[in-house]
Amino acid sequence: MRRYVPRGPLAPVAVAVPAALAAPVALCALLLPWRDRIPNLDPALLLVVVVVGVAALGSRVAGALAAVGAAGWFDFFFTRPYQQFAIGRPGDLTVAGVLLAVGLTVSQLAARARRLSLRADADAGHLDRIHRTAALSRAPGSALTVVDHVRDELVDLLGLTECRFEYGSLLGRLPRLERDGSIVLAGRTWDAERLGWPAGAVELRLTGNGRYLGRYLLEPVPGSRSSRQARLVAVTLAEQAGAALDAMHQPVRAA
Repeated sequence: MRRYVPRGPLAPVAVAVPAALAAPVALCALLLPWRDRIPNLDPALLLVVVVVGVAALGSRVAGALAAVGAAGWFDFFFTRPYQQFAIGRPGDLTVAGVLLAVGLTVSQLAARARRLSLRADADAGHLDRIHRTAALSRAPGSALTVVDHVRDELVDLLGLTECRFEYGSLLGRLPRLERDGSIVLAGRTWDAERLGWPAGAVELRLTGNGRYLGRYLLEPVPGSRSSRQARLVAVTLAEQAGAALDAMHQPVRAA
């Protein structure tokens, strides 16, 4: 089955933070031999580029660290007295202050743009899943195929360790993924945004024309998180499987 693969996630902290700490000082060391031949504004502008690069690949925290490091190392290497975190001339103080302010601002904007791009990719991936399932459900006699297809999609979408389908069974009082994307456990709404998935299986019910048909038993990693948007897509996929089963008008064995 073809999978939609979005762009990679934000660089992990283990990579982004060291890059934020190392990149500004590395650039300053590279420019140091030309310190007396170039105006201070040149290294300051190059340091802004470094901050933008770190923020675009990392996160707001990494971008902020890079901005602070850029201002600090600019002061240390390019303002008098050299090799001290002190600034003797008002003009250098202004450049360092502007570098810090611009670096912090641009890092926030770059990180936000990166997150919006990832969200757009995720939206495209969700639509792709729904369209593939809809196309599959239009094929004659495809109900069981749709059920299996949706099961595989749920594993990929929600990061499950396992997912199985039970036809017509309602044994046990399991946590339930509702149509609004919430999770209900023992009659109360589970705080999935803060706590992640509850331990154990979570059921996702299938209905057709108001008739209960069966359920998917989702086995997430306890405490792992799926966005509400992803959970809503899971519900939509289950509704498509339910519609396919309802249209078949004959007994269905468990997938």
